Amino acid sequence: MSELSRARVLPWTKGVRLVACDVNGLMAVEKSAGVLSHPNRKSDFGKALLEADYDDKKQAYRIEREEDGPRWVYLLNRLDSATSGLVLLTTNAFVRTEVLKAFEKKQVRKVYAALVFGFTRKGPPVWKDRLTTKKAQGGLRVSEGSGLSAETRLVASKQIPGMPAMSLLTLMPLTGRTHQLRIQTSKRGTPIVGDRTYGDFQKNKSIASTRGIKRLCLHCMETEITYSIGGKSANFLAKSKAPF
Repeated sequence: MSELSRARVLPWTKGVRLVACDVNGLMAVEKSAGVLSHPNRKSDFGKALLEADYDDKKQAYRIEREEDGPRWVYLLNRLDSATSGLVLLTTNAFVRTEVLKAFEKKQVRKVYAALVFGFTRKGPPVWKDRLTTKKAQGGLRVSEGSGLSAETRLVASKQIPGMPAMSLLTLMPLTGRTHQLRIQTSKRGTPIVGDRTYGDFQKNKSIASTRGIKRLCLHCMETEITYSIGGKSANFLAKSKAPF
């Protein structure tokens, strides 16, 4: 059985779609907004990427089999539950090790689509900020401050006709900070539509009522990674169309 065939029969949760799988077992799935990258508690079963138990230490899903013992599906990166788009996984422990090394070496390119209120102003193509993360109300809250450096490249900006004024941004994060794109867009006067933490609450309420848009309009639409396996270099590219 090929790696693609094995990937197709995994117990994917509703709202999760297999997008790509290479010969080494590296997979990209597309998750809908609201699907968790991994369960945080037992009650989250069926709400995460796979209908399977999750081992926090291994950072992997455990797939039970009648023979040969359990099969592990390793989670390689995460998206906030409210964010839709591409997530990487693998069933190959060697691939897991090499892909995580590639992340550390920044051999990964990710591109996001963000529907925002307002229009972007002319300025440097790379946004540079310093962000501080704190625990708040059972979760995380990020603010601009003297913390870690956060950099994002504004690749493209397309104005959306009609009212309220909105734009569709193509963003390439150069760093991977918590809530990075959400706070950087908000800081520049173009908060992401549907963002309940850093967004424009009145506009969110209005657009939910008039257009039925209630989700966070942020989507990881492209992931490309170069990693080593068996002494050779492998390139993996997955794409997903934004649903807004």
